[in-house]
Amino acid sequence: MKKTLLGTLSTVALISAGASAVQAEAVKIGVLATLEGTYTALGEDGVRGMKTALAQIGDTVGGREIELIIQSTDASPDSALRGARKLVEQDGVDIILGPLSGSEGIAIRDYSKTQPGVTFINGISGAMETTFVTPSENFFRFNTDGAQWSVGLGDYAYNEKGYETVATVGEDYSFIYTQVFGFTTEFCAAGGEITERLWVPLGTKDFGSIIAALPDDVDAIYLGLGGGDAVNFLNQYQQAGGDANLIGGSIMVDGTVLSSEGSAKQALIGVPSAGPQADTWDDPKWQAYVKAYQDTFPPDQRFPSPSLLATGYYNATTAMAQCMETVGGDLSDGHAAFRGCLSTLELDAPNGKITLDENRQAIGANFVSEVVELEDGTLATQLVKKVDGVNQTLGIDKAAFTAIGLPGRETPVCQSSY
Repeated sequence: MKKTLLGTLSTVALISAGASAVQAEAVKIGVLATLEGTYTALGEDGVRGMKTALAQIGDTVGGREIELIIQSTDASPDSALRGARKLVEQDGVDIILGPLSGSEGIAIRDYSKTQPGVTFINGISGAMETTFVTPSENFFRFNTDGAQWSVGLGDYAYNEKGYETVATVGEDYSFIYTQVFGFTTEFCAAGGEITERLWVPLGTKDFGSIIAALPDDVDAIYLGLGGGDAVNFLNQYQQAGGDANLIGGSIMVDGTVLSSEGSAKQALIGVPSAGPQADTWDDPKWQAYVKAYQDTFPPDQRFPSPSLLATGYYNATTAMAQCMETVGGDLSDGHAAFRGCLSTLELDAPNGKITLDENRQAIGANFVSEVVELEDGTLATQLVKKVDGVNQTLGIDKAAFTAIGLPGRETPVCQSSY
């Protein structure tokens, strides 16, 4: 397992105590980032988002020096758990930022329950189960989940694109189950039909059998793939002469794929999708964040615009810093004041205001978009519609939403109402 120690970001932090200055103990922050495997590019941009926030925050939070330790994972729950144990039990961190991938998040939620002295702030992992089922009192998620990221897309696909029948292809794990869950409930309620659901292992290299199995009697194919899987699929789909209408899951059309090498990504131009941001949104706060990201890294060491992974880690880091400032760096009494601040924080994030519900799960905006080619030849997502105040039950009554069941290979059933 790759392990990276960035080390102390400043040499000393002083706080006033009466008439004298007293040296404050450093706050140790551990970061779980997926820096190995098919999601490596996603994890690298997550770290860039965190570093963008730190560049704005400075060397201290709440009057305390920051000691930062980055721990690599490979998107598997076992690797995330090993990384978290190392950060907590060997490095003695006070706060963990992360993880990135869905099943990692579920594992870290469970581990957080065994470590009441540590506060966990999710990076960008988006499985619904992480906060909706048996939430942890010391685990906070300032990003909406994969189903929330799908809000608006099903309606747009059916009513605006005219797609009545859709087959789905997705990576066989919790986050993509959650994405397809959100798309299915809205698309089917609008009148659409999901005819087939195909699943592939995370890290698939050869998509030949899946491409051959794709039905040709549907209006569109939904792709729930990301990272290396998305790029491999597009290359092989193009070589096979595929020309179906496509619908993108959030990480299928993210900057990590749109900035990849080769021409296969051109197949994504015009593809509708939805997620927690839109690259070309003209909101001043969003544009200022994009510039901050660009200014923090040379062009050859970043994407043209921050990916949603960068934004998630940026927001998590910003939330941590704001509450550390609010409580003056006080992590006593089991982080009580700090966690109280996180629970009630209204984060004025670059992708819209974010608040937490009773399970410490984000309520925020979602963005329906289409992939466009910009004047400089790069690809980006262009805003079609913004949906504000998306909660974890997608606006469905909580009892009815719970009755649908947890996201899975065949859940939810496609039906006209929920």
